[in-house]
Amino acid sequence: MTRIAFIGLGNMGTPMVQHLIAAGHTVRAYVRRPEAADNARAIGAEPCSTPVEAARDAEVIFTNVTSTADVEGVLLGPDGVVHGAPRGAVCIDHSTISAVATRRIAAELEAAGLEFLDAPVSGGTMGAQKATLSIMVGGKPDVLERVCPLLRLLGTTITHVGGAGSGQVAKACNQIVQVINIEGIAEAMLFARAQGTDPARVLAAISPGFAGSRMLDLMGPKMAERNFAAGIEARLHDKDFGLVREIAHELGIRMPAMELVASQLNTLVASGWGYDDTSSLLRVLESQNASQEP
Repeated sequence: MTRIAFIGLGNMGTPMVQHLIAAGHTVRAYVRRPEAADNARAIGAEPCSTPVEAARDAEVIFTNVTSTADVEGVLLGPDGVVHGAPRGAVCIDHSTISAVATRRIAAELEAAGLEFLDAPVSGGTMGAQKATLSIMVGGKPDVLERVCPLLRLLGTTITHVGGAGSGQVAKACNQIVQVINIEGIAEAMLFARAQGTDPARVLAAISPGFAGSRMLDLMGPKMAERNFAAGIEARLHDKDFGLVREIAHELGIRMPAMELVASQLNTLVASGWGYDDTSSLLRVLESQNASQEP
């Protein structure tokens, strides 16, 4: 049995905590709202009002929050984990944040006697529920070995990429490939429909060939059926592409496809579809083309 603190009981974090508790581990969860405290109790976790309280006596602290600032706040802020976790405890961050900030966070935690792994995930809510996440890990190999039994409760693929921040680099690459693919699918669906061809029949024709991909299997039917209910909220991809764009500019590297898709995601969110699925990139294209009609 491992004493665990978990910060971030959202759509991903809740099923992850359930898997950890089902395996016999104890979990104290940081929650900000009364209804979140009720949710924590319902799944067998002990709710705590601050990250530092959740981290006391914890051997492993998981974080799964939205932004770089959120991670810095819950780990290093005035009520952060760093002020309560015992020396030698391992912090595992499943958030998708800046690799540059991740390296700084790792150094500050190490100076305080804590270990840190950046371990962003791919697989979405469904992967969290089914414990089939792909986990990309940056940090010390021996620390990863210590906590691997816990990570295996959450995902089926655990890959050590390199030192601190490397997991975040891999996740950014994952997002680049994934969302540029989604934009390509949206353009193909627009192209088919503009010529009076059934998008569903087009999908049946191209899926078995080289155009086939997991994203095509997932997003193609959503676009053909115009089902934009969120699997992964588009605002999160917009946030991730903002990070990629910022780092690319800092490095001075040109990524034209990324720049285009980042702009399309910005438009998607500005259009009020940020809480819908990223397949809404099709709606962005439709709106842009409608505005150009004579």
